[in-house]
Amino acid sequence: MAKFLFVTDLDDTLVYRTVGDDSALAELNQLLSQHRQKYGTKIVYATGRSPVLYKELQAQKNLLQPDALVLSVGTEIYFDTTDTPDSDWSEILSTGWERETVLSLTRKYPELIQQPDSEQRPLKVSFFLQQEASVRVVPQLEAELQKNKLNVKLIYSSGIDLDIVPHSSDKGQAMQFLRQKWKFAAEQTVVCGDSGNDIALFAVGNARGIIVGNARKELLQWHNEHPDEHRYLASCFCAGGIIEGLKYFGLL
Repeated sequence: MAKFLFVTDLDDTLVYRTVGDDSALAELNQLLSQHRQKYGTKIVYATGRSPVLYKELQAQKNLLQPDALVLSVGTEIYFDTTDTPDSDWSEILSTGWERETVLSLTRKYPELIQQPDSEQRPLKVSFFLQQEASVRVVPQLEAELQKNKLNVKLIYSSGIDLDIVPHSSDKGQAMQFLRQKWKFAAEQTVVCGDSGNDIALFAVGNARGIIVGNARKELLQWHNEHPDEHRYLASCFCAGGIIEGLKYFGLL
């Protein structure tokens, strides 16, 4: 056994967004905690949640304290228990980011409903967008943002959430930043996810990937179109699927 970098999404990957059986989570917490203590494994949560919504979930689900937090769809990284985003990562992303211009262009689309203030972050603008409208709105908005030479990208996931972030920002780039900082090889890294905004985690290098058994259609479709021997499709849901994948890769 050797140390590894463990990076996981939270909602419907590590934990059930709604009601579910948390016994597998308790088991996984124990396994990871022991592994970290014995081998120096690093635990990272990578989520679309803001700091406010992360703290709510942490209290509700009794999550392990991570070594780093990647919040707001990769736009913020926090180490240990600090409340201040890592300045090195923020500086990388802020180049060319024009938040007010992005907001101005999105006002033309009545289908875009702004998410609560807690989800609007310095380097992220977030909306609710119904799936049926997304097919038309996302390509149109993307074209308009490109036409205005804005260095951004759109991330649509879970059939409702649309995030606009700096082009160099996503969970995968944040994971790479941490991997290099802590000197983990791709082969020592495992990533876990269930939805569209996790594709960035799976698309980077040769990290081991675990797609949980309850994964959403958009992630499964991407997985089928981009097969990879380093990726494992679990049959169990949430934490149970992660345990299954970690054992498959021989990490536990």
